[in-house]
Amino acid sequence: MADSSAQINALIVDADDPERLAAFWSELLGRPIVGRMGPYVWLRRENGLGLGFQRTDETRTGKNRMHFDITAPDPAAEQQRIESLGGRRLEQYADGGFLVMADPEGNEFCVIPEGPFELDDEGRASYLD
Repeated sequence: MADSSAQINALIVDADDPERLAAFWSELLGRPIVGRMGPYVWLRRENGLGLGFQRTDETRTGKNRMHFDITAPDPAAEQQRIESLGGRRLEQYADGGFLVMADPEGNEFCVIPEGPFELDDEGRASYLD
């Protein structure tokens, strides 16, 4: 494989209401909103990675092609906190054993334990059992 100097600088999430979505993720991740420019709202950069929310008029259709995994010492307790912030659990993914949540605009993300966990041969988790 060839050496490359390319790196991921930031993840950008399209949003109907970037202020609302940035406020949700700011509370969830403990990263304050640090900037606004044009259609963008930015959270504090951490570990070299930026997280921004861009206003778009395009309607979201279908399942996300990429999602965040966030870690928590107690995923079940984190689910309650996420719901209090305006997120919701996506029950249609429960068979996979992962705690799949959605932010206020329906963007999917998983809450996984901080430590290692097992997956079966089909890629299903069991950390919620």
